[in-house]
Amino acid sequence: MKPLRFPFYHQHDAMDCGPSCLRMIAKYYGKTYSLEYLRARSFITREGVSLLGVSDAAESIGMRSTGVKATWDQLRTEATLPAIAHWMQNHFVVVHRVSKNKVWVADPAHGLLTYSRQEFLKGWLGTGEDEGILLLLETTPAFYQQADESPRGRAGFSFLFAYLFPYRAYLVQLLIGMLIGSLFQLIFPFLTQSLVDFGINAQNLGFVTTILLAQLMLFLSRTTVDLIRGWILLHLGTRINISIISDFLIKLMKMPLAFFDTKFIGDILQRIGDHRRIELFLTSTSLNVLFSLVNLSVLGLVLALYSLKIFAIFLAGSTLAAAWILVFQRRRRDLDYKRFRQLSQNQSNLIQLIQGMPEIKLNNSEKLKRWEWENIQAGLFKINMRGLTIDQYQQAGSLFFNELKNIVITFLAAREVIGGHMTLGMMLAVSYIIGQMNSPFDQLIGLLHSAQDAKLSLERLAEVHGQPEEEDASRETITIFPADRGLRIKGLGFRYEGPQSELVLSDLDLEIPQGKVTAIVGPSGSGKTTLLKLLLKFYPPTAGEIRLGDVNLANFNAGLWRQKCGVVMQDGFLFSDTVARNIALGDERIDRGKVLRAVRAASIQEFIEGLPLTYTTKVGQDGHGLSQGQKQRLLIARAVYKDPDYLFFDEATSALDAGNESVIMRNLEEFFRGKTVVIIAHRLSTVQRADQIVVLDRGRILERGTHAELAAARGAYYRLVKNQLELGS
Repeated sequence: MKPLRFPFYHQHDAMDCGPSCLRMIAKYYGKTYSLEYLRARSFITREGVSLLGVSDAAESIGMRSTGVKATWDQLRTEATLPAIAHWMQNHFVVVHRVSKNKVWVADPAHGLLTYSRQEFLKGWLGTGEDEGILLLLETTPAFYQQADESPRGRAGFSFLFAYLFPYRAYLVQLLIGMLIGSLFQLIFPFLTQSLVDFGINAQNLGFVTTILLAQLMLFLSRTTVDLIRGWILLHLGTRINISIISDFLIKLMKMPLAFFDTKFIGDILQRIGDHRRIELFLTSTSLNVLFSLVNLSVLGLVLALYSLKIFAIFLAGSTLAAAWILVFQRRRRDLDYKRFRQLSQNQSNLIQLIQGMPEIKLNNSEKLKRWEWENIQAGLFKINMRGLTIDQYQQAGSLFFNELKNIVITFLAAREVIGGHMTLGMMLAVSYIIGQMNSPFDQLIGLLHSAQDAKLSLERLAEVHGQPEEEDASRETITIFPADRGLRIKGLGFRYEGPQSELVLSDLDLEIPQGKVTAIVGPSGSGKTTLLKLLLKFYPPTAGEIRLGDVNLANFNAGLWRQKCGVVMQDGFLFSDTVARNIALGDERIDRGKVLRAVRAASIQEFIEGLPLTYTTKVGQDGHGLSQGQKQRLLIARAVYKDPDYLFFDEATSALDAGNESVIMRNLEEFFRGKTVVIIAHRLSTVQRADQIVVLDRGRILERGTHAELAAARGAYYRLVKNQLELGS
């Protein structure tokens, strides 16, 4: 049975529009899939998802998909709906209903929308086009035979409350304080009534003094309890916040490199910011509301004892105020997603502005980049203004219902006093109770906001927590290395995107002998760096296998394998830390002797010892500026310090002059002895002493042999290094 209202799911970030559209359509036909499940089948890259990727994902869950170009008339009369439409040349939306002049759209970025024909055509058709792109989807018997997939992420609130469990002793203290505070609240109305009825009316000053002193003592006691409660909440909040963020970072560290290929830095930073909302909900909001609920129950009972009619009016008025606020919750949710995306874009833009400042100045693009930033701020301002407007509507309606309720209650209480059914003291007690109950009720409404914010943040975090880790904890991995430690590549193939994309590596067969130097050369884009990343287990092969001796490398623990590897990548990273700590990365205690050995091998000892603080000089983005050549030498020193069994160099000396490179390569020759070395380079001087040279082109091996053999053959290798050979002669 199809739903009366078209199901809607928000995308979690800018890359999710395609899988989110497919998720909505699957739900429309009665199947529930998590976003993570469909993302994994859509082959998302940093550029986003393609129509082909969404089509592959649809067919993997038993749907028949057809990509077409269609006119408006074909969409209205012939297309099977719901269908996925390519929107604004960079987005996907679901078209689920079309009439003569209107189109109903589910946009994963903005919600359920209705467009006029002209508005829709403007977004769907390209400039000057009369046809738009559609992905038509139909169910097959296989679709209904598949079981629903449930999310792997721990998105439930039970996961969050698990963080409170270790601090149950503090929670017991809060509960005791809550009961004491409620007892004080219970006493105050009766003291107020007694003050008027038995003190003021009887003109008994001594009784009045006694009651006022009692109220003062109760007030001081309640204030003390509130202070202790606030301290406990602060303590809890700090500890829980650290635990949540720490768990998130632990999860990030366990993710495969492919995960970061599809995420912007701003998205990840914004998700870390989401933890603050969750922490506030867990500590400040939820526990304060629990205290308010107890107070509301106690005071409500007392109010009902005074007058059931007044209690009913209070309940009705407060319910109307809450209902008014709930009317705007969906709009707040939509705005929150827009704000998240805009803040994420803002973060990424600011990082680029700072990191790219030299290029901005060189190309005189200061004004253009500033305009880009201002456009983002303008978008953020519009979102904030819309949020403020919704808040004002919510507050105005809530205030109206609350004030109307208070006026009606005051009128009823006054009428009861005039009629002799209630004393003046009872009326003041009722007024006190109403005033005290308004605050807890407002906090309950605030809980709805906070719970919604926490749920939205939790959905975004659940996407990360639900992703498979680089090492499956349930899968047993090999930790003992075989006697034969040579690397054997058999039928290796790899592609970065979906099954229809071009192979980066194709049908590679290669042996990398133990204790020998293997050089890999080839034109740019031939797959050299990709092969290196597969050897380091950054990505699993698409086809074939890599074996360490006779054991599949996929069965080895990734951390243990990389512990045996020293690597210098062409885009290697230096942290904002001291020179020594950058070289001894991964060691808690720095071995001074190993550092000296490493810097000598990398021919950078003289430079480091010439720095004001020598090995304690801070480098990286926030430290001493280094040239690209100096940075490469530090990265080489890091690899040497590790003293690994395997060394992988990817253009490790490309930024060095010929003299420095020659010195370093001579220094490393001794270090290479007994180690398995793979070098990727373009320079003849770097590779000509290798025991084996492999020529790659378009992901395939063209030639292999020694320098002398390949130069004499005058094939692909000779053509690559011909100019260098002529210069050498």
